[in-house]
Amino acid sequence: MPETRLAGLYRAYIGCLNSQDWENLGTYVGQDVRYNGEMVGLDGYRQAREAGFRAIPNLHFDVQLLIADETTVASRLNFNISPQGMFLGLPVNGRRISFSENVFYGFAEGKIAKVWSIVDKAAIEAQLSAA
Repeated sequence: MPETRLAGLYRAYIGCLNSQDWENLGTYVGQDVRYNGEMVGLDGYRQAREAGFRAIPNLHFDVQLLIADETTVASRLNFNISPQGMFLGLPVNGRRISFSENVFYGFAEGKIAKVWSIVDKAAIEAQLSAA
């Protein structure tokens, strides 16, 4: 089955993140983007993504599951990373951790307008307590 237009656009957005192509982020993300219900705007969204890459040198978004219709994308992203210092309030301090994020994107006028994200923090906590 061919990939939908929105699924292709989403994969291009993930490519933009992974290549840290911040100048083109606005191609995929709207000016008035909301994140987990909070208005962050494109500048705030970009700043948060840039900060993520600074804190996690080996950050890479790995799409494991992608479902899209005309206005919404649902994705399961996997991460195998080594955050420096604290991560989600946990003392990771450079240790390698693996976890998933379930994230939903609402699109308007061909750009991401809303993001709802849930990170599997319990998986990270279990890895840190086993170490």
